Amino acid sequence: MTPQRTGPPHRTVFRLDYPDESVARCVERSLRPEIGDIEGDRTTARLAREGATLCVTVAADDLVALRAGCNTWLTLSSVAEAASQD
Repeated sequence: MTPQRTGPPHRTVFRLDYPDESVARCVERSLRPEIGDIEGDRTTARLAREGATLCVTVAADDLVALRAGCNTWLTLSSVAEAASQD
């Protein structure tokens, strides 16, 4: 018997390490509202933070959607990082 897969078959996890917890918290707070707003029919995203490390998990039904989701979340995190350093 083959185990059934749950969730999208493609997934990438980005681990973003910051100099301190306050920067990671600021970036997380900037990204969190986008989780429910920009997900499409083919991609989902999750955020998790432990101390100064933020993990962004992007999951998708196909590789094209995964690439688009990764580009979106990396761009959003880059903007949030830049804003947190100002």
